[in-house]
Amino acid sequence: MTGFRLGWGGAQEWFGIKPDLSCFGKIIGGGLPVGAFGGRGEIMDCLAPLGPVYQAGTLSGNPLAMAAGLAALEELRDGRVFQHLEQLGAQLEAGMKTAASRAGVAVQFQRIGSMFCGYFTHAPVHNVADAMKSDRAKFAKFFHGMLDSGIYLAPSQFEAGFLSAAHSSEDVDQTVETAGKVFKTL
Repeated sequence: MTGFRLGWGGAQEWFGIKPDLSCFGKIIGGGLPVGAFGGRGEIMDCLAPLGPVYQAGTLSGNPLAMAAGLAALEELRDGRVFQHLEQLGAQLEAGMKTAASRAGVAVQFQRIGSMFCGYFTHAPVHNVADAMKSDRAKFAKFFHGMLDSGIYLAPSQFEAGFLSAAHSSEDVDQTVETAGKVFKTL
């Protein structure tokens, strides 16, 4: 999920991790159905024709997905998209925290780059056990209030939300303003 959302190297670059394998989903195809993986030579050498593991698929090398992927990667090349997404993410995070605080609603707003989610709890969320202590009924009310106001978020607080290069600062402002109104109804 983090590949090409946080930078060229995804979360592994962000956190300074050298992975054995890297796996990418539809982000590498500009949203079209494609996936890719890669890793150290000794692992990749296990794949045919050098090794015993055969990998193939109906959509392997699909020309449309490959063209979309190349176009998406070209857009990301100079880093401006990543800067834009980080700015929007920081704007959203600050705005959501302020809106929740003004409404007196306890929310832990988690964000890294353009990925985010909110947990309705007073306590910090560091793991699944912490997340399970959050008020999921309150999240459901929040989700439906936002949806009724024209803002679609992931329908589960256990799913990440994503900002995209198509979003603007004004879009984030509208989301925060709407969230402020919905927070007051909880």
